[in-house]
Amino acid sequence: MNKPIALLTITVVLAAVSVAAQAQSANRPDVLFISIDDLNDWVGPLGGHPQAKTPNMDRMAELGMVFTNAQAPSMLCNPSRTALMTGVRPSTSGVYGNQIDWRTVERLQGIPTLPRYFRNEGYRTVGAGKLFHSSTYSPQAFFGYNDTTAWDAYFPSLERQLPDEVGPPNRPANGSPFSPNFDWSPVATTDMAMGDGQIVTWSVEQILAADDGPRFNAVGIYRPHLPWYVPQKYLDMHPLDDIVLPLVLANDLDDIPAIALQQAQGNDMPPMGIHEWIIEDTENIRWKEGVQAYLASVSFADAMLGHLLDALERSGRAENTIIVLWSDHGWHLGEKARWRKRTLWRESTRVPLIIVAPGVTHAGSQTSAPVSLLDLFPTLAELAGLKLPAHLEGVSLLPLLKDPTTEWNRAVVSTNGFRNHAVANARYRYIRYAEGSEELYDLASDPNEWKNLAGDPQFETVRAELARWLPKHDEPNAPDNTRATTQ
Repeated sequence: MNKPIALLTITVVLAAVSVAAQAQSANRPDVLFISIDDLNDWVGPLGGHPQAKTPNMDRMAELGMVFTNAQAPSMLCNPSRTALMTGVRPSTSGVYGNQIDWRTVERLQGIPTLPRYFRNEGYRTVGAGKLFHSSTYSPQAFFGYNDTTAWDAYFPSLERQLPDEVGPPNRPANGSPFSPNFDWSPVATTDMAMGDGQIVTWSVEQILAADDGPRFNAVGIYRPHLPWYVPQKYLDMHPLDDIVLPLVLANDLDDIPAIALQQAQGNDMPPMGIHEWIIEDTENIRWKEGVQAYLASVSFADAMLGHLLDALERSGRAENTIIVLWSDHGWHLGEKARWRKRTLWRESTRVPLIIVAPGVTHAGSQTSAPVSLLDLFPTLAELAGLKLPAHLEGVSLLPLLKDPTTEWNRAVVSTNGFRNHAVANARYRYIRYAEGSEELYDLASDPNEWKNLAGDPQFETVRAELARWLPKHDEPNAPDNTRATTQ
């Protein structure tokens, strides 16, 4: 007689638990997770260049919080993205280069990536474009390190993260003696025919799709990554005759360690060799063209962002959607006689980071607190009401999102290869290289990092305070296990 009653009770309880779990899942916020590749501080919310035209980034800034002192974990695509997606520092994983498939690295085995973690927690996860590291080489040479277990759907596919791209008939169109990837040119096509246009078109469909469950929508916009091919109208937004070049100092490199100059050399696209070619033109036309093309590519990426924000507004889900905009690292365009990335200087490590969290962030807020892209994993997990995985090396930014005046006595680390690190706090940047040489800059009085204070005894206390934030362990380089790439 009691057994049917007991069975009925258990059934009712399980049904109640199931309904409660579904309700909890339905109440979780969506996440719109947007990456823009190689985007430095030349955007409206950061004011890095006076001619930046980024109305949609400005629009995002008006909705949520801008982090004006956000730093990349590394200054190269693969180690930076691997750190963000796994929550593990490069110095812990040993992932320092682009030729390391993080999926084979022993230290990262069994660790869920950010999208996989959300999928495990009941989210529908969809992605498009460059989120993990990937190459734009031809299909025969293409490779990428997507977490193929993390997604319910991916565009163009789980194996190929980037669609075919539009380019000029002959490369390099700018006449450079370097890799065809160091190039810029207008292309005669529409926005949505570009690779990023294809990615955004598919992503808009996912945003507008009818689905009651929580979503993690990730979009990887490729521009302003090289080559800078964009429709002509974006170049027209930045007339060549009016282009403002970056501020540079003639003797800027006189007080930096020799190893910093050695790291600034390269393979088929040597960063300082590029600048030597740029300034061969004494009228600075090449330099202006490069700056124009980068600004135009930034404006094109901003237009792609606008399509995503418009779709979110039309979806009716904006009030329950966390939006995150980030870039994997910065970019030099002649500062310190350098082009491209992969330095421990600020232009290479500082990145745009904007978070809109309905009910949490205050519209138009900002903070200069030092934060890292490593902090995104724990921040998003906490915002979604999920338990934080134990392996995470970043910290949740929720206190800052709630109150940008929160006391934040912290410094963050950026890494450029084995035992080469930069430490940034609210005012200073300290750099230590593997062989022990150092740089120190007071960004309050020297935002361009023109005066190295590392040898000044007046700043010994500052140097020592920043040095204590350096990693306590530096994992040796993980084995290279793919064909080489310059990207």
